[in-house]
Amino acid sequence: MKKSLSRLLACAALAWSFSASAAEPAPATLPGHYYLQGVMETGSELLLKKDGTFEWMLSYGNTDEQASGEWRVAGDLVTLEAGNGGKEPQFRVFEEAEMRIQKPAEAGLWVAIVGYPQVGPMPGVEVKFEAQSGKTATAVSVANGDAIVRMPASERWVRAGLRRQGSKADYQWLAVPAARAQERIAAFAVTDPQWLRGQAFQKLALRVVKGGLKVDDGDNGLARGLYAKAASKQ
Repeated sequence: MKKSLSRLLACAALAWSFSASAAEPAPATLPGHYYLQGVMETGSELLLKKDGTFEWMLSYGNTDEQASGEWRVAGDLVTLEAGNGGKEPQFRVFEEAEMRIQKPAEAGLWVAIVGYPQVGPMPGVEVKFEAQSGKTATAVSVANGDAIVRMPASERWVRAGLRRQGSKADYQWLAVPAARAQERIAAFAVTDPQWLRGQAFQKLALRVVKGGLKVDDGDNGLARGLYAKAASKQ
């Protein structure tokens, strides 16, 4: 009787183990290129990389959105967390040929324009203006890329420090060209235009289901669709 009970318990434990293994998606099988299916007039792709990072994009009508960051799996839930991977944007001074400025800044104002040449402005950049005397002032670039401070006419602009708003990173200091300092207006380019594109979301959860991944949020329009890998060619 004891032997039968022991065998029964052992079988039950083994069955539970197999069941749990089947329910837990193996992370090794998750990485890959997924495509959204079942949502009309919307194209979306998700790339889960083996190094734990992801890239996501969505396009509908005239709207394009993107996000990138890190992904993790717990049980049957895959969580995407958008972020910059600890990286900080790098900046440089606009070349004179890239400038489209026609006149100096208004008297008493210093203007830093932040963006990417012929692409667009970059808001949310903290700019620290430094005068030859050592006097400093700080402003954050707004939607049109302008960061503006007031400075006495006696001061001369010599350099600018830039970093993302809220960042704890050191400022990246750039010398202001003499011609720009004289006109009290200078432009600074981010070296990677990807920084101009905001993240479409901060966090997105997808549940592992038969055939792929489904957005685990009933209020999200993508919840109607399924992210599935392209069928492998035989």
